[in-house]
Amino acid sequence: MIFDKVRKLDVVFDSPEADSAPVFSSGDVVSGKVLLELSAECRLQSLKLHAEGFAKVHWTESRSAGSSTAYTQNYSDEVEYLNHREALLQADNGGITVLQAGKHEYPFSFQLPEETLVTSFEGKYGSIRYWVKVKLHRPWAPVKKIKKEFTVIEPIDINTPALLASQAGTKDKMARVWYRNSGQVSVTAKIDRKGYTPGEVIPVFAEFDNATSRSVVPKAYVTQTQTFIARGTMKQKRSVVATLSGDVVGARCRETWHGRAIKIPPVGPSIIQCRIIKVDYALRVCVNVPGTSKLCLELPLVMGTIPLHPFGSRTSSVSSQYGMNLEWLRMTIPEQPEPPPDYSTVVSGDVVEQDARPLPAEEDFAGMLGRPFSAYIQEFRLRPPPVYSGSESSAIYETSLHDLLNKMAHLSGM
Repeated sequence: MIFDKVRKLDVVFDSPEADSAPVFSSGDVVSGKVLLELSAECRLQSLKLHAEGFAKVHWTESRSAGSSTAYTQNYSDEVEYLNHREALLQADNGGITVLQAGKHEYPFSFQLPEETLVTSFEGKYGSIRYWVKVKLHRPWAPVKKIKKEFTVIEPIDINTPALLASQAGTKDKMARVWYRNSGQVSVTAKIDRKGYTPGEVIPVFAEFDNATSRSVVPKAYVTQTQTFIARGTMKQKRSVVATLSGDVVGARCRETWHGRAIKIPPVGPSIIQCRIIKVDYALRVCVNVPGTSKLCLELPLVMGTIPLHPFGSRTSSVSSQYGMNLEWLRMTIPEQPEPPPDYSTVVSGDVVEQDARPLPAEEDFAGMLGRPFSAYIQEFRLRPPPVYSGSESSAIYETSLHDLLNKMAHLSGM
């Protein structure tokens, strides 16, 4: 059969090292070759390549329209970031090309848009994916296809005034016993800057003033959120990625943290440029106040890719950017890491997974997205790109991030 004449159809991206998948950024040139192997002489019409990049979101919500009536509401949206087509093989005037048995290679090359792309991502309710699709057209035979995804990581340089600015705040709450106020608990916290990279340690400076008659235990958490936006509505997934427990603060006592350290695990960078998908981080300093909900002070974080005071020259190539900060990719994961607490144990009165709800007014929404939401932990993988899955955080770190480390190790010497 003519179908059996095609032994192999594959796409191979050019990479500095044969065993490492390339990583791209805005303006980079994506190049490679299409490999075609035939077992016998074959008649072909065309061999075409199509490169695409999309951010897509989709989820459904069940709604009740009465005691016996229910319906499902669908929410979806998409943003196109890349659309490139080229013909690798095509005869004039729609004719036929005859190829002999054996191996054939067809090189390709195209430039990613100069405007800012967004980092590859995949979550429960949406994804940001980039891929190359090749179609082989033959007369009187089904179209043979192959699709190969590639990873885009947009550099975030934390060496900017906005991300180097310190973050601080104060919050208090009244404790209650039998519907009576029994004293106040207050939290004051500060961190040196807003921007960090994975693998760094955040020194937390905080003061806890416990004016109640019962002891309290302060804790700090690094939280992460996914926010999906469609049709004026948003849906969120939340989780904790790192924790820090303090000492007991006795009744009518005060406790001070002089730079208590909380280490950032290997997580993906913040996603802030996409219109329909956001990934935000925060440091939450919390105290469980007797007789009421938790007292939590939230300080915004941005997870970058270029660490503090990078050295060497910078170019538009993601390779040169990532050559400066591979430490966040090289962090080892414990064989049996302690799982972070469930997000429901951290928040007070919030739900871990929020149903779709209308967006606030435009001026309010900008401020809301500027504040951190906690979220699903990101699974940063190359085939396909990152999946965020809070319930499988240990497996995610073991499989996907180690995969990414191996595939980007070649950049360490650049």
